[in-house]
Amino acid sequence: MKKLGYLLSLVFALSLLLLATPDAFAWGFYAHKKINRMAVYGVPAPLSSFYKKNIEYITQHAVDPDKKKFVDSAEGPHHYINLDHYGANPFAVLPKYWKDAVKKYTEDTLNKYGTLPWEIMYWENKLTDAFKNKDLHMILRASATIGHYVADAHVPLHTVTNYNGQYTNQWGIHGLWETAIPEAYGDALPHINGGALYLKDPDGTVWYILKQTYPLAQIVLQTEKEVSTHFSERTKYQGYKYGKRQYSRKFIGAYNVALYGMVERQLRASAIDVASFWYTAWVNAGQPDLSQLKAKSEK
Repeated sequence: MKKLGYLLSLVFALSLLLLATPDAFAWGFYAHKKINRMAVYGVPAPLSSFYKKNIEYITQHAVDPDKKKFVDSAEGPHHYINLDHYGANPFAVLPKYWKDAVKKYTEDTLNKYGTLPWEIMYWENKLTDAFKNKDLHMILRASATIGHYVADAHVPLHTVTNYNGQYTNQWGIHGLWETAIPEAYGDALPHINGGALYLKDPDGTVWYILKQTYPLAQIVLQTEKEVSTHFSERTKYQGYKYGKRQYSRKFIGAYNVALYGMVERQLRASAIDVASFWYTAWVNAGQPDLSQLKAKSEK
């Protein structure tokens, strides 16, 4: 009976998920799948053959962490970190490692303002262990999951408190940047070919990524305000979906142009960084031979 109740709850939660607005998801389902798929082509040989063999699973399960938010209330903070909460120079005060951060700020505070950087490293360690054990299921699960969180670290609005323009009368900008633009122009992005690097300091790399992403948040917000001055309410929006106003194709295009390719750059950087974390975990696990592991169904 307990199992049946859980399954019914899961079905209900997933039904709500299908009705949710695009800005409920980091990068949007389309973009997360796109990033993981691109990352497969960034991994060097011989590891690349393993990921290509499992590309459908890696792609489809890129969105699992977002789905988890609807059945696990503790999942949300894993997708962001409100760096602006920690003062003018958050990178000077936030500890690199989780235990040090808990000691300084308490776990409750960290959960309130987001735990994204430490979640990435939690899954990097899980992936390393999975490679060591040649545990196919966990290798694929951890690969898809860390791909999601690394991609989240490249989303500017996942680094600030004003994550959806709620404090600047810009409601919906989250979905505009990370969902509407990728869905409109993502198919034109070519596959990357290589690019993954071995990360000598994965923890440091996480913070480096966030340091590059954080300043972009103000550009994302300011640019939307500037572009909006050239549109009326009638031309900026086009109908409703799931009870939310949808941006017009013209506004999406104008905003994308005004960002000078920022979204595309972040998509590509996400894919290369995801591939680098995969590759690093494999190297740190001793570069195990995975050629005998069978491909896993994407189901």
